[in-house]
Amino acid sequence: MLLRNVKIWDGVSEEISSDYDAILIEGGRVKRLTSADEKIAAVASRDYQGAFVVPGLIDAHIHLCLDPAVQDPFAHGKVPVEAQLQHMADRAGQMVRAGITSARDLGGGRWLELKIRDRINRGEIQGPRLLCAGQPITSVQGHCHFWGGECSDVASAQTVIDRQIEAGADLIKIMATGGNITPGSRPVDAQFDEPTMVAIVDKAKAKGFLVAAHCHGVDGIHHAAVAGVNTIEHCSWVGGNGWGANYDEGVAELIAQKGIWVSPTVNTGWRRHIGNVHTEKALKERFTKMRRAGCRLIASTDAGIPNVWHHQLSSAIAVFAVVAGLSHAETLRAATSDCADAVGLKNETGQIRAGLAADLLLCDGNPLLDLTTLQQPVQVFSQGIAQLS
Repeated sequence: MLLRNVKIWDGVSEEISSDYDAILIEGGRVKRLTSADEKIAAVASRDYQGAFVVPGLIDAHIHLCLDPAVQDPFAHGKVPVEAQLQHMADRAGQMVRAGITSARDLGGGRWLELKIRDRINRGEIQGPRLLCAGQPITSVQGHCHFWGGECSDVASAQTVIDRQIEAGADLIKIMATGGNITPGSRPVDAQFDEPTMVAIVDKAKAKGFLVAAHCHGVDGIHHAAVAGVNTIEHCSWVGGNGWGANYDEGVAELIAQKGIWVSPTVNTGWRRHIGNVHTEKALKERFTKMRRAGCRLIASTDAGIPNVWHHQLSSAIAVFAVVAGLSHAETLRAATSDCADAVGLKNETGQIRAGLAADLLLCDGNPLLDLTTLQQPVQVFSQGIAQLS
């Protein structure tokens, strides 16, 4: 398949390519970037009449098993399996049709997201490429303990890790702090001390896994950084001064020194901060400090929590750009090439270049000038297959 007359942003550059205006796809991958005038025998082609094309978007933090319309965190576990699988398949289809061609699912209790992953991989249903963590490691009665990943020490954490291996998980997630949706859990509290955190992460990495750490409180963020996790989720800087008001320069510098990516789960709900003279300024200042310290940010939404819909990454990154003070090119990289690097997919997706999967989002406007144009895709390709009729 030859996509002709397209304006290509490759996932890394500051500008639209002036060298190529066509993409040759073969076997689900980009064979090469070329010219719309090139004549290629026996290759079907389509003229996209000047549409802009960017790499498919990546959401680094979702929960397919959660229904954003439901407030009760225990409710999804009571839904019959077949009904739940259908709901999850529907969400996955909505995601890929919205231009999200890859995502990390960072937690569920029944491994149903792994079943959805496998059905997508077999071509049975539409959906993004999924990396699934399975049951997150948590403390006894800790955050999301109802998903089955409770442990009291390193030995029991190893048992949880082994259970995820048996289930077929792609990565390990650890709840370094408490969270919002679990009754009795406090986001400020570290759930494991530093030596335990280090030992658990070492166990996971010894099995070849990347590790994502849920971190709200400063102590938990610090423990995760010392342990050398791959991504810190949320990174909310919660402490005695309140939510987001306990930024620690030394911890931020440690995150940067360790090469850890920050996945701040900025979603459309954060629109409430834009225009608020106090919170918008505070967010921009915090993100600016983190970036000056060398922290690298990726796009993520925590989709599935109340009122955060799975298909809204393209809307969320427009908010992300504002609250984090990012340029449009920086924001797009956070949702494509940088995100692919962070989650272990840089050799598979995240850029438009020869050899990588043909994961593409086409839109009418230039997203380097207007991110909102991503919200109305002209077409989406996932591994070379068109997703919109």
